[in-house]
Amino acid sequence: MDPINIQTVGIKDIQLPVCIREKNGGLQNTVATVSMQASMPGAYRDSCVTVFTQALNKYMDEMSVTIFSTLLEEVRGALQAESASIIMSFPYFIEKKAPVTDTRSLMEYNCTFTGSIAGSVGSKGKDEDFILSVLVPVTTLCPCSKEISAAGAHNQRAEVSLNVKFSKFIWVEELIDMVEQSASCPVYALLKRPDEKYVTEQAYNNPMFVEDVVRKVAVTCLAHPDITWFSAGVESFESIHKHSAYAYVDSEDIR
Repeated sequence: MDPINIQTVGIKDIQLPVCIREKNGGLQNTVATVSMQASMPGAYRDSCVTVFTQALNKYMDEMSVTIFSTLLEEVRGALQAESASIIMSFPYFIEKKAPVTDTRSLMEYNCTFTGSIAGSVGSKGKDEDFILSVLVPVTTLCPCSKEISAAGAHNQRAEVSLNVKFSKFIWVEELIDMVEQSASCPVYALLKRPDEKYVTEQAYNNPMFVEDVVRKVAVTCLAHPDITWFSAGVESFESIHKHSAYAYVDSEDIR
């Protein structure tokens, strides 16, 4: 039997502590799940795990999308690879104040950095591709439920998945704020009674289908001068249905 030529090797779902730079200038310690792979000549495959782990350990003290280009280029050079890619997912915490009482709490958001570099082995030219992704919980309130009901309307928690490519650096906090402003109401980790009243009424006065949320996210992204591509998906975990409602948009389909 002829040997099978395997083109791509890597490591998957390695967990390690990393520091993520915050918009306020600080560094946040978190735990990331990382997968890396490379397409390369067979002579270098035995050393790929060592190269991958050394690169991650070198940069884990200040990991960001801006570091990925350097990290991946070092990996590609060490392995004489035609391409190298990385996916790093991690929980990111932002302190939020409740809207009325200003009660402080930490809100968790799931974020992902995705990067790749490709080019002929030994060449100086390279193609780079980097995506910043956030998963943001929000509240949606059904417009038709509000319209047909004598009192109340069904609302539910939803999740917005936003993925962007950019020409200039964009903060995670900026994307999260863009998403939260596009829903019926943001979600908070801790609310007191006056805050509960406020967010309930805010959602009631701002009813939105998942289609409305994804359109508003799209409009905001299209207006952003540094976003060159985006995709957004909204899943609403319906409170009166067994199923979820879902909507999706890709900027390549609307530009």
